Amino acid sequence: MSLARDRRVADSLPKTWVDRAPGPVRPYLRLARYDRPAGFWLLALPCFQGLALAGIGSGLGWVDLYYALLFAIGAVAMRGAGCTYNDIVDRDLDAQVARTANRPLVAGTVSLKRAWVFLVAQSLVGLLVLIQLPPVAIATGLGALVLVAGYPFMKRITWWPQAWLGLTFNWGALVAFAAGAGGFALEAFLLYASGLFWTLGYDTIYACQDIEDDALVGVKSSARALGPRILPGLWIFYALSALLAVAAGVVAGASLVFAVLVSLYAAHLFSQLLRVDLKDGASCLSAFKSNRTSGLLLVLAYAAAAFAI
Repeated sequence: MSLARDRRVADSLPKTWVDRAPGPVRPYLRLARYDRPAGFWLLALPCFQGLALAGIGSGLGWVDLYYALLFAIGAVAMRGAGCTYNDIVDRDLDAQVARTANRPLVAGTVSLKRAWVFLVAQSLVGLLVLIQLPPVAIATGLGALVLVAGYPFMKRITWWPQAWLGLTFNWGALVAFAAGAGGFALEAFLLYASGLFWTLGYDTIYACQDIEDDALVGVKSSARALGPRILPGLWIFYALSALLAVAAGVVAGASLVFAVLVSLYAAHLFSQLLRVDLKDGASCLSAFKSNRTSGLLLVLAYAAAAFAI
């Protein structure tokens, strides 16, 4: 069976290295969202946050840098695998939504069989990364498989698939904390809860782009569930994320420098809500992408606290 020619996908950056990649490879890079790198950051950042949080009180060393590199590679592999799996499950729905109609499986630039092979290959890379970690982190990482497997079906089951994404995307914070600390502590779960509300916020903003199409095809989302109360809901989600992030640092014994830096995280979250136009797709996408900066600010806050021992 001959495949269709490569097509650019909505939400892609205006011009990336993917557009210059060899023609046969390009559809697979789009399937794994290499032309939309924000998701790689949003999967990796909770890992970096967990590592930095684990270092409060004991400091950060070269092994933490090694773990950070592993988590970066793992985030690329597993985000790509997750997107591939999501597109396999959602290919019929994607064909009915304007923003997703040019995704490779819908457009016919990648066959279903080849997509499964690509999924397995990326998952194996993720597994190779995982087994480099301490046993407690390996066991924790394997626990995410249920969350990953269930995510594509949540939009059919619950009005809050964004909350399930929060549970899934922030699991790396627990894995990384376990790797850095050799186990778990209350602050790790506070950080995980903070990440849940962070993701619930930014992915609700993202879902605002598809409210009309989602309603037509029967896809559920937190944006649709909240309706006219989206903006107040977002303020609550982001406020809870900031409060729980602060609580995680306080429980871990962070110093005053943490209080100053974590306030930048909160300020950046709230600044998104002051400038976003939830009825404008481009504005929602811009606010969503800016969460890379939010996440990095929280990494910086925990890392500074770890070095200020």
